[in-house]
Amino acid sequence: MDTADQRLSFEQAVAYVLECGQCAFAAVPVFADDGETAEGARVFIIERGAGVRARVRFLAGPFFSAALAADEILEDDQIPDRVRLLQFLPSSCHEDWYSDQIQVLIGKLMQASHVLAPEMPDYVGMPTRAAAPEVSFPISMIGRPGTPAKGR
Repeated sequence: MDTADQRLSFEQAVAYVLECGQCAFAAVPVFADDGETAEGARVFIIERGAGVRARVRFLAGPFFSAALAADEILEDDQIPDRVRLLQFLPSSCHEDWYSDQIQVLIGKLMQASHVLAPEMPDYVGMPTRAAAPEVSFPISMIGRPGTPAKGR
């Protein structure tokens, strides 16, 4: 199945989340200074908030590390226009997924979206190294939504 067939605009994704109670997500790679090597990702998950509101969960981090540069909830007035321009895939998500390495989280979201992505590696089955719970990466390494990443 082609992912482009299922992608939703931000407004469509919010409507989907509020109607179905599931989530929708978009993942944006963060590239190294060479502009070719993806070092990490920013993941935006639209989920149901309190009451009948949707919110965006923003997670960012380097690949192959359990330490995150960001794990924040963005309310409607905090969501940058650049995020509102992204295309989102309908999916489902579990709270415990948020503690996974960023590439594992993306893999689980893709699998839950029922989109076939045969080129995606099986990161869940790979050996992992974890950082201590108090370790976090500086936000400048990955960048906040709406701001360019280091070297951009």
